[in-house]
Amino acid sequence: MLRTALRPKWVGLLALAVVLAIGCIIAGRWQWSVAHDVARADAVREVQDQPVESLESVMEPHESFPDDGSGQRVTTRGRYTGDRILVVGRLLEDVEGEWVVERFVVEESGANLAVVRGWIPKGETPPVAPSGTIELLGSLAPKEAPDEGGLPEGKMTSVDIAQLVNRWPGEIYNGFAFAMEEDGSAQASGVDRVPPPLPDTSLNFRNVMYAFQWWIFAAFPLWMWMKMVRQEARRDDTAAEPAEKKEQVA
Repeated sequence: MLRTALRPKWVGLLALAVVLAIGCIIAGRWQWSVAHDVARADAVREVQDQPVESLESVMEPHESFPDDGSGQRVTTRGRYTGDRILVVGRLLEDVEGEWVVERFVVEESGANLAVVRGWIPKGETPPVAPSGTIELLGSLAPKEAPDEGGLPEGKMTSVDIAQLVNRWPGEIYNGFAFAMEEDGSAQASGVDRVPPPLPDTSLNFRNVMYAFQWWIFAAFPLWMWMKMVRQEARRDDTAAEPAEKKEQVA
């Protein structure tokens, strides 16, 4: 079979099969990236299509975080108290820094809402939060994993609501908010706003199946080449058998 495969005809066909296989692999990778892009676009559109609700209509203090609450934009009225924590090890555009998490007392309920006002580079001093009563537009997020501890006072490794309820007096909401606007302004002095994370961006199933189809197609030309070479080699062996028998008879 090797002798047959090394003939110029079959070497040329092998080169063609490899080119086709590479093309199919590239097409599959493109479909895989499209699956990610479609899922992300769907997630963004899903969030943008949700109407802005009042915080009070979405969740109450100490209630479980709503199943569909992640990414929900809410408005509320209240004030910052000046109590803050810094959540360490947070990246913004691949730069390490810290989230500035402020205690926000909601006017209607009197309960605490942890608000991520923004991001600062590692080691910088956080700015003072706005004073007085403000209108807050935020994007809700569920509480994070428990704080790992071992940090100086005022710093944590996560937005751990169970820890904050012991630090801040009064009731607390079982979730937190990414500040998007304060009194109608999207800008914040001294911090960079943290883009709210997207909801589930799992792969788009249809494009994933297209990707797998292309990868299966990639194997087909190589399989066909191997099958054709085997058939050719068998024909060669069959044609050689009568000649061998004649030699033995002679």
